[in-house]
Amino acid sequence: MTASAAGGLSLLLGCDFSSSPTRQKPIVLAFGALQNGRVQLSKLERLTSLDAFADWLSQPGDWLGAFDFPFGLPRELVQALSWPLDWEACIRHYASLSRDDIRARFAAFCAARPVGGKFAHRATDVPAGSSPSMKWVNPPVAFMLHAGVPRLLAAGVHLPGLHAGERTRVALEGYPGLLAREVLGARSYKSDERARQTPERLIARKDLLTALEHGQTRLGLRLKLTHAQRDALVDDGRGDALDAVLCLMQAAWAWQQGAPHYGLPATVDPLEGWIVTA
Repeated sequence: MTASAAGGLSLLLGCDFSSSPTRQKPIVLAFGALQNGRVQLSKLERLTSLDAFADWLSQPGDWLGAFDFPFGLPRELVQALSWPLDWEACIRHYASLSRDDIRARFAAFCAARPVGGKFAHRATDVPAGSSPSMKWVNPPVAFMLHAGVPRLLAAGVHLPGLHAGERTRVALEGYPGLLAREVLGARSYKSDERARQTPERLIARKDLLTALEHGQTRLGLRLKLTHAQRDALVDDGRGDALDAVLCLMQAAWAWQQGAPHYGLPATVDPLEGWIVTA
């Protein structure tokens, strides 16, 4: 699909998100463009605060991005808590709660359920292999949703299947683990702990990048890097920049599929949302 057929969007991006960004653990944006099946990484940008993330989102421009945080909560959970079943109303209610409130309510929900079925799941979790969006530890995706989605909503961006916003700025839910697992299986490629940034994980990052550069995934796209970019991605033991690039690849695939669904199933639950490419 040509750029014009996909809506004329000139910029693609992948976002590795943190609900509590710092200089040591920033939000990472990977910017690029797609041409003839090749995704050219143009630059990486690091944001060290949620305010900086909100400021970036509010800037004018045409883009499509895949963001590594959940865009919705499980319908089963929302119904059990008697929260609004309309997505925007639900997100606004969720944003009004503190993280302590969220932790307490979700913990109480889990405590009342049987072992092995503590968490409620979204329909997308099974095909994506993703953590339930109500999980508040390891990883704290519930807090990532709480920090990220209200800022997307405030910026007026378009969230296909969930919320009609400005069609020149399109945000999709990405998940780098989905693409990484396709190449590496159960092999780990990153760790936030320096002691666990092992030679085996470095080799896994090299193998993952090689597969992306050769188009050896079901997305059918090839990643194009400079030598310096490749070295930087290999050397990043935390994997934050690499995760942003994996989301960039998912954004490129979605851009190829084009509006209005960008590759999402037409039957997406309008409360839960869906992970692109799942």
